[in-house]
Amino acid sequence: MTRAPTFIGSEIYRRSRYGDKHPLAIPRVSAVMDLCRALNWLDDSSYVESRIATRAELLTFHRPDYIDALIRAEQGEVPSLVERRRYNIGLNGNPIFGEIFSRPATACGATLTAVEMLAAEPGVVYSPAGGTHHGRPGHASGFCYLNDPVLGILAFLEKGFERVLYLDVDAHHCDGVQDAFHGDPRVLTVSIHEAGRWPNTGPAHDTAGGSAFNFPVEQGFNDTEMAFLRDEAVAPLIEAFEPQVLFLQTGADALSEDPLSKLELSNNAIWDFVSMVWKSAPRTLIVGGGGYNPWSVARCWSGIWAVLNGSEIPVVLEGAAEVFLRSLTWNRAAGRTPPDHWFTTLRDQPRPGPIRAATRDVVERARVRIVGGL
Repeated sequence: MTRAPTFIGSEIYRRSRYGDKHPLAIPRVSAVMDLCRALNWLDDSSYVESRIATRAELLTFHRPDYIDALIRAEQGEVPSLVERRRYNIGLNGNPIFGEIFSRPATACGATLTAVEMLAAEPGVVYSPAGGTHHGRPGHASGFCYLNDPVLGILAFLEKGFERVLYLDVDAHHCDGVQDAFHGDPRVLTVSIHEAGRWPNTGPAHDTAGGSAFNFPVEQGFNDTEMAFLRDEAVAPLIEAFEPQVLFLQTGADALSEDPLSKLELSNNAIWDFVSMVWKSAPRTLIVGGGGYNPWSVARCWSGIWAVLNGSEIPVVLEGAAEVFLRSLTWNRAAGRTPPDHWFTTLRDQPRPGPIRAATRDVVERARVRIVGGL
Protein backbone atom coordinates (compact mmCIF):
# COMPACT_ATOMS: atom_id res chain seq x y z
CA MET A 1 0.00 0.00 0.00
CA THR A 2 1.08 3.58 -0.69
CA ARG A 3 -0.47 6.40 1.32
CA ALA A 4 -2.33 9.12 -0.52
CA PRO A 5 -0.63 12.55 -0.38
CA THR A 6 -1.03 14.09 3.06
CA PHE A 7 -0.89 17.80 3.89
CA ILE A 8 0.24 18.78 7.40
CA GLY A 9 -0.55 22.33 8.51
CA SER A 10 -1.50 24.33 11.58
CA GLU A 11 -3.61 27.28 12.55
CA ILE A 12 -0.71 28.74 14.55
CA TYR A 13 0.65 30.39 11.39
CA ARG A 14 -2.54 32.37 10.90
CA ARG A 15 -1.95 34.40 14.06
CA SER A 16 1.86 34.32 14.38
CA ARG A 17 4.14 36.99 12.87
CA TYR A 18 7.83 37.72 13.30
CA GLY A 19 7.04 41.46 13.39
CA ASP A 20 5.48 44.02 11.08
CA LYS A 21 8.74 44.96 9.33
CA HIS A 22 10.24 41.48 9.16
CA PRO A 23 10.31 39.56 5.83
CA LEU A 24 8.22 36.89 7.58
CA ALA A 25 5.46 39.32 8.48
CA ILE A 26 3.56 37.84 5.53
CA PRO A 27 1.08 34.93 5.63
CA ARG A 28 2.58 31.82 4.07
CA VAL A 29 1.40 28.43 5.39
CA SER A 30 -2.10 29.73 6.16
CA ALA A 31 -2.23 31.30 2.69
CA VAL A 32 -1.38 27.97 1.06
CA MET A 33 -4.02 26.21 3.15
CA ASP A 34 -6.65 28.81 2.26
CA LEU A 35 -5.83 28.91 -1.44
CA CYS A 36 -5.82 25.11 -1.75
CA ARG A 37 -9.19 25.00 -0.02
CA ALA A 38 -10.54 27.75 -2.26
CA LEU A 39 -9.51 25.62 -5.24
CA ASN A 40 -11.17 22.52 -3.69
CA TRP A 41 -7.81 20.74 -3.53
CA LEU A 42 -7.64 20.28 0.24
CA ASP A 43 -10.23 18.67 2.49
CA ASP A 44 -10.31 16.94 5.86
CA SER A 45 -9.45 13.55 4.37
CA SER A 46 -5.95 14.69 3.34
CA TYR A 47 -5.27 17.32 6.03
CA VAL A 48 -3.54 16.73 9.38
CA GLU A 49 -3.19 19.40 12.06
CA SER A 50 0.39 19.49 13.31
CA ARG A 51 1.39 18.74 16.86
CA ILE A 52 4.18 20.56 18.71
CA ALA A 53 7.45 18.63 18.95
CA THR A 54 8.33 17.60 22.47
CA ARG A 55 11.38 18.87 24.30
CA ALA A 56 12.87 15.37 24.21
CA GLU A 57 12.45 15.20 20.43
CA LEU A 58 14.10 18.59 19.98
CA LEU A 59 17.05 17.51 22.13
CA THR A 60 18.09 14.94 19.54
CA PHE A 61 19.77 17.90 17.79
CA HIS A 62 19.35 21.07 19.85
CA ARG A 63 21.05 21.95 23.12
CA PRO A 64 18.89 21.92 26.26
CA ASP A 65 19.98 25.38 27.42
CA TYR A 66 18.95 26.86 24.06
CA ILE A 67 15.54 25.14 24.06
CA ASP A 68 14.95 26.39 27.60
CA ALA A 69 15.92 29.93 26.55
CA LEU A 70 13.32 29.87 23.76
CA ILE A 71 10.65 28.59 26.14
CA ARG A 72 11.46 31.28 28.70
CA ALA A 73 11.37 33.99 26.02
CA GLU A 74 7.93 32.83 24.88
CA GLN A 75 6.73 32.91 28.47
CA GLY A 76 7.66 36.59 28.64
CA GLU A 77 11.04 36.46 30.35
CA VAL A 78 13.25 39.09 28.73
CA PRO A 79 16.62 37.54 27.82
CA SER A 80 19.75 39.33 28.92
CA LEU A 81 22.15 40.80 26.38
CA VAL A 82 24.49 37.88 27.08
CA GLU A 83 21.70 35.41 26.28
CA ARG A 84 20.70 37.31 23.16
CA ARG A 85 24.24 37.11 21.87
CA ARG A 86 24.73 33.49 22.92
CA TYR A 87 21.51 32.26 21.31
CA ASN A 88 21.28 34.88 18.52
CA ILE A 89 17.71 35.79 19.43
CA GLY A 90 16.50 39.36 19.26
CA LEU A 91 19.41 39.93 16.88
CA ASN A 92 20.35 39.48 13.22
CA GLY A 93 16.86 38.95 11.83
CA ASN A 94 15.79 36.50 14.55
CA PRO A 95 13.29 38.53 16.58
CA ILE A 96 11.78 37.70 19.92
CA PHE A 97 8.04 37.34 19.27
CA GLY A 98 5.02 35.78 20.89
CA GLU A 99 5.45 32.24 19.51
CA ILE A 100 9.25 32.13 19.41
CA PHE A 101 9.23 28.55 20.69
CA SER A 102 5.83 27.11 19.77
CA ARG A 103 5.84 28.21 16.13
CA PRO A 104 9.15 26.53 15.16
CA ALA A 105 8.37 23.60 17.46
CA THR A 106 5.10 23.13 15.54
CA ALA A 107 7.00 23.01 12.24
CA CYS A 108 9.29 20.39 13.79
CA GLY A 109 6.27 18.47 15.07
CA ALA A 110 4.88 18.37 11.53
CA THR A 111 8.12 17.03 10.12
CA LEU A 112 8.40 14.37 12.83
CA THR A 113 4.77 13.38 12.31
CA ALA A 114 5.52 13.00 8.61
CA VAL A 115 8.45 10.72 9.43
CA GLU A 116 6.18 8.53 11.55
CA MET A 117 3.61 8.34 8.73
CA LEU A 118 6.17 7.51 6.07
CA ALA A 119 8.02 4.95 8.20
CA ALA A 120 4.72 3.12 8.62
CA GLU A 121 3.65 3.39 4.98
CA PRO A 122 5.38 4.59 1.78
CA GLY A 123 4.04 7.66 0.01
CA VAL A 124 4.38 11.43 0.13
CA VAL A 125 3.73 13.97 2.87
CA TYR A 126 3.72 17.74 2.35
CA SER A 127 4.46 20.18 5.16
CA PRO A 128 4.99 23.71 3.83
CA ALA A 129 5.84 24.98 7.33
CA GLY A 130 9.06 22.95 7.33
CA GLY A 131 12.38 23.65 5.70
CA THR A 132 14.08 25.73 8.42
CA HIS A 133 17.49 24.67 7.18
CA HIS A 134 19.71 27.29 8.89
CA GLY A 135 18.91 26.41 12.52
CA ARG A 136 21.90 25.46 14.68
CA PRO A 137 22.11 23.21 17.74
CA GLY A 138 22.53 26.10 20.14
CA HIS A 139 21.40 29.25 18.38
CA ALA A 140 19.03 30.74 15.82
CA SER A 141 20.23 31.58 12.34
CA GLY A 142 18.66 33.02 9.21
CA PHE A 143 15.11 33.32 10.61
CA CYS A 144 15.37 29.66 11.73
CA TYR A 145 15.16 28.93 15.45
CA LEU A 146 15.04 25.14 15.12
CA ASN A 147 16.11 22.85 12.29
CA ASP A 148 13.25 20.57 11.31
CA PRO A 149 15.08 18.95 8.35
CA VAL A 150 17.91 17.78 10.62
CA LEU A 151 15.44 16.49 13.20
CA GLY A 152 13.47 14.69 10.49
CA ILE A 153 16.53 13.09 8.92
CA LEU A 154 17.79 11.96 12.34
CA ALA A 155 14.38 10.39 12.95
CA PHE A 156 14.53 8.53 9.62
CA LEU A 157 18.01 7.24 10.48
CA GLU A 158 16.84 6.17 13.93
CA LYS A 159 14.10 4.13 12.25
CA GLY A 160 16.71 2.22 10.25
CA PHE A 161 16.76 4.01 6.88
CA GLU A 162 20.29 4.14 5.51
CA ARG A 163 20.07 6.29 2.37
CA VAL A 164 18.37 9.65 2.83
CA LEU A 165 18.62 12.22 0.05
CA TYR A 166 18.16 15.81 1.20
CA LEU A 167 17.50 18.01 -1.84
CA ASP A 168 17.20 21.78 -1.39
CA VAL A 169 16.23 24.36 -4.03
CA ASP A 170 16.01 27.38 -1.70
CA ALA A 171 17.92 30.47 -2.86
CA HIS A 172 20.03 30.21 0.32
CA HIS A 173 22.47 27.38 1.02
CA CYS A 174 21.33 24.77 3.54
CA ASP A 175 24.31 25.29 5.85
CA GLY A 176 22.67 23.91 8.99
CA VAL A 177 21.68 20.62 7.33
CA GLN A 178 24.98 20.12 5.52
CA ASP A 179 27.03 20.71 8.65
CA ALA A 180 24.85 18.35 10.72
CA PHE A 181 25.58 15.44 8.37
CA HIS A 182 29.12 16.30 7.30
CA GLY A 183 30.82 13.10 6.23
CA ASP A 184 27.82 10.86 7.01
CA PRO A 185 27.50 8.38 4.10
CA ARG A 186 23.85 7.69 4.96
CA VAL A 187 22.78 11.23 4.07
CA LEU A 188 23.45 12.96 0.75
CA THR A 189 22.85 16.72 0.88
CA VAL A 190 22.24 18.43 -2.48
CA SER A 191 21.75 22.20 -2.63
CA ILE A 192 20.94 24.53 -5.53
CA HIS A 193 21.40 28.09 -4.30
CA GLU A 194 22.46 31.58 -5.35
CA ALA A 195 26.23 32.06 -5.33
CA GLY A 196 27.40 34.84 -3.02
CA ARG A 197 24.10 35.00 -1.16
CA TRP A 198 23.96 34.79 2.66
CA PRO A 199 25.13 32.61 4.46
CA ASN A 200 27.96 32.63 1.90
CA THR A 201 28.53 28.88 2.18
CA GLY A 202 28.17 25.99 -0.25
CA PRO A 203 30.76 26.61 -2.99
CA ALA A 204 30.90 23.96 -5.70
CA HIS A 205 34.11 22.48 -4.33
CA ASP A 206 32.61 21.95 -0.86
CA THR A 207 31.74 18.24 -0.61
CA ALA A 208 31.27 18.17 3.20
CA GLY A 209 33.51 15.15 3.53
CA GLY A 210 31.92 13.47 0.53
CA SER A 211 28.32 13.80 1.73
CA ALA A 212 27.25 16.91 -0.22
CA PHE A 213 26.87 18.25 -3.74
CA ASN A 214 26.63 22.03 -4.01
CA PHE A 215 25.33 23.91 -7.05
CA PRO A 216 25.89 27.65 -6.53
CA VAL A 217 24.20 29.40 -9.46
CA GLU A 218 24.56 32.93 -10.80
CA GLN A 219 22.14 35.80 -10.44
CA GLY A 220 19.50 35.58 -13.14
CA PHE A 221 19.34 31.77 -12.97
CA ASN A 222 16.46 30.91 -15.32
CA ASP A 223 13.99 28.10 -16.05
CA THR A 224 16.13 26.67 -18.86
CA GLU A 225 19.16 26.46 -16.60
CA MET A 226 17.13 24.83 -13.84
CA ALA A 227 15.87 22.15 -16.25
CA PHE A 228 19.44 21.56 -17.49
CA LEU A 229 20.79 21.20 -13.95
CA ARG A 230 17.87 18.97 -12.99
CA ASP A 231 18.27 16.61 -15.94
CA GLU A 232 22.07 16.55 -16.24
CA ALA A 233 23.10 16.52 -12.58
CA VAL A 234 20.23 15.91 -10.15
CA ALA A 235 18.68 12.99 -12.03
CA PRO A 236 22.02 11.12 -12.31
CA LEU A 237 22.69 11.81 -8.61
CA ILE A 238 19.37 10.28 -7.64
CA GLU A 239 19.98 7.27 -9.85
CA ALA A 240 23.44 6.71 -8.35
CA PHE A 241 22.39 7.18 -4.70
CA GLU A 242 19.17 5.14 -4.88
CA PRO A 243 17.53 6.89 -1.91
CA GLN A 244 15.17 5.09 0.41
CA VAL A 245 13.88 8.50 1.52
CA LEU A 246 13.71 11.82 -0.33
CA PHE A 247 13.53 14.97 1.79
CA LEU A 248 12.80 17.87 -0.58
CA GLN A 249 13.02 21.51 0.52
CA THR A 250 11.17 23.84 -1.88
CA GLY A 251 12.01 27.39 -0.83
CA ALA A 252 10.09 29.87 -2.99
CA ASP A 253 12.71 32.60 -2.65
CA ALA A 254 14.37 31.52 -5.92
CA LEU A 255 11.38 32.93 -7.80
CA SER A 256 11.79 36.11 -9.79
CA GLU A 257 9.40 38.19 -7.63
CA ASP A 258 11.09 37.37 -4.33
CA PRO A 259 12.81 40.31 -2.60
CA LEU A 260 15.60 38.29 -0.94
CA SER A 261 17.32 36.80 -3.98
CA LYS A 262 18.27 37.73 -7.51
CA LEU A 263 17.33 34.51 -9.22
CA GLU A 264 14.79 34.51 -12.05
CA LEU A 265 12.83 31.28 -11.86
CA SER A 266 9.12 30.98 -12.55
CA ASN A 267 7.00 28.67 -10.44
CA ASN A 268 6.90 26.33 -13.44
CA ALA A 269 10.54 25.49 -12.77
CA ILE A 270 9.78 24.49 -9.17
CA TRP A 271 6.71 22.46 -10.17
CA ASP A 272 8.61 20.69 -12.96
CA PHE A 273 11.43 19.93 -10.53
CA VAL A 274 9.02 18.46 -7.97
CA SER A 275 7.24 16.49 -10.68
CA MET A 276 10.52 14.92 -11.80
CA VAL A 277 11.93 13.98 -8.39
CA TRP A 278 9.10 13.27 -5.95
CA LYS A 279 8.60 9.64 -6.97
CA SER A 280 12.32 8.86 -6.99
CA ALA A 281 12.14 7.27 -3.52
CA PRO A 282 9.47 5.10 -1.91
CA ARG A 283 9.06 7.72 0.82
CA THR A 284 9.07 11.46 0.12
CA LEU A 285 8.73 14.36 2.53
CA ILE A 286 8.32 17.79 0.93
CA VAL A 287 8.67 20.97 2.98
CA GLY A 288 8.65 24.70 2.29
CA GLY A 289 11.54 26.99 3.19
CA GLY A 290 12.23 30.57 2.19
CA GLY A 291 9.83 32.81 0.32
CA TYR A 292 9.00 36.43 1.15
CA ASN A 293 6.38 37.55 -1.37
CA PRO A 294 2.96 36.38 -0.15
CA TRP A 295 1.51 35.93 -3.63
CA SER A 296 4.44 34.06 -5.14
CA VAL A 297 4.69 31.79 -2.08
CA ALA A 298 0.97 30.99 -1.97
CA ARG A 299 0.76 30.33 -5.70
CA CYS A 300 3.98 28.26 -5.87
CA TRP A 301 3.39 26.08 -2.82
CA SER A 302 -0.27 25.51 -3.70
CA GLY A 303 0.88 24.37 -7.12
CA ILE A 304 3.19 21.82 -5.49
CA TRP A 305 0.17 20.30 -3.75
CA ALA A 306 -1.57 20.17 -7.14
CA VAL A 307 1.43 18.33 -8.64
CA LEU A 308 1.38 15.72 -5.87
CA ASN A 309 -2.32 15.06 -6.39
CA GLY A 310 -2.43 15.29 -10.18
CA SER A 311 -4.82 18.24 -9.94
CA GLU A 312 -5.27 20.35 -13.03
CA ILE A 313 -3.97 23.88 -12.56
CA PRO A 314 -6.57 26.28 -13.97
CA VAL A 315 -5.53 28.77 -16.62
CA VAL A 316 -7.57 31.53 -14.99
CA LEU A 317 -8.46 31.82 -11.32
CA GLU A 318 -11.97 32.90 -10.52
CA GLY A 319 -14.35 32.88 -7.60
CA ALA A 320 -13.04 32.08 -4.12
CA ALA A 321 -9.42 31.65 -5.21
CA GLU A 322 -9.22 35.07 -6.85
CA VAL A 323 -11.06 36.69 -3.95
CA PHE A 324 -8.59 35.16 -1.51
CA LEU A 325 -5.52 36.31 -3.46
CA ARG A 326 -6.94 39.83 -3.71
CA SER A 327 -7.30 39.84 0.08
CA LEU A 328 -3.55 39.44 0.67
CA THR A 329 -1.45 42.49 1.54
CA TRP A 330 2.27 43.18 1.55
CA ASN A 331 3.99 46.19 3.10
CA ARG A 332 6.64 46.51 0.39
CA ALA A 333 6.54 48.73 -2.70
CA ALA A 334 5.65 45.79 -4.95
CA GLY A 335 2.72 45.01 -2.68
CA ARG A 336 1.16 48.43 -3.13
CA THR A 337 0.61 47.98 -6.87
CA PRO A 338 0.74 44.21 -7.50
CA PRO A 339 0.30 43.01 -11.10
CA ASP A 340 -3.08 41.58 -11.94
CA HIS A 341 -1.76 38.08 -12.71
CA TRP A 342 -0.87 37.61 -9.03
CA PHE A 343 -4.64 37.48 -8.47
CA THR A 344 -5.95 35.82 -11.62
CA THR A 345 -3.47 33.03 -12.39
CA LEU A 346 -1.60 30.37 -10.48
CA ARG A 347 1.02 29.65 -13.14
CA ASP A 348 3.73 32.19 -13.94
CA GLN A 349 4.82 32.94 -17.45
CA PRO A 350 7.88 30.74 -18.17
CA ARG A 351 11.24 32.44 -17.77
CA PRO A 352 13.57 30.72 -20.23
CA GLY A 353 17.08 31.91 -21.01
CA PRO A 354 20.56 30.85 -22.03
CA ILE A 355 22.47 28.10 -20.27
CA ARG A 356 25.51 30.07 -19.14
CA ALA A 357 29.05 28.82 -18.64
CA ALA A 358 28.85 28.96 -14.85
CA THR A 359 25.82 26.63 -14.84
CA ARG A 360 27.55 24.22 -17.20
CA ASP A 361 30.65 24.28 -15.00
CA VAL A 362 28.86 23.27 -11.76
CA VAL A 363 27.01 20.53 -13.62
CA GLU A 364 30.21 19.17 -15.14
CA ARG A 365 31.95 19.18 -11.77
CA ALA A 366 29.13 17.10 -10.36
CA ARG A 367 29.11 14.70 -13.30
CA VAL A 368 32.81 13.99 -12.81
CA ARG A 369 32.18 13.09 -9.16
CA ILE A 370 29.18 10.93 -10.02
CA VAL A 371 31.17 8.94 -12.59
CA GLY A 372 33.90 8.49 -10.00
CA GLY A 373 31.40 7.03 -7.53
CA LEU A 374 29.48 8.72 -4.71
